Amino acid sequence: MNLILTMILISSLISTILAIIAFWLPQMNPDSEKLSPYECGFDPLGSARLPFSIRFFLIAILFLLFDLEIALLLPLPWSTHLDPMLMLTWAFVIIMLLTFGLVYEWLQGGLEWAE
Repeated sequence: MNLILTMILISSLISTILAIIAFWLPQMNPDSEKLSPYECGFDPLGSARLPFSIRFFLIAILFLLFDLEIALLLPLPWSTHLDPMLMLTWAFVIIMLLTFGLVYEWLQGGLEWAE
């Protein structure tokens, strides 16, 4: 118990010291360019409140879907000791569902950028 308490105290002390150093170390010399909302060097041409196209959200959702596919298929190699045929069947079902969904989106024109 003494070792755990010592490690907690040391880690919290190091974290506190690093937070204080990070707060006080940087130089705070803001100028008018840094305080402006656009730091890129030119004045804004239009409104900053334009809505995003729904296509950006569609691509983001598709990315998340295929990213989750990896999370679903990742434990499969470790499950080979159970029933290899059942494992391959479920992997095939998951991949086919995602493939059919991708083909459906493609045929509906959901992946086209131009109208």
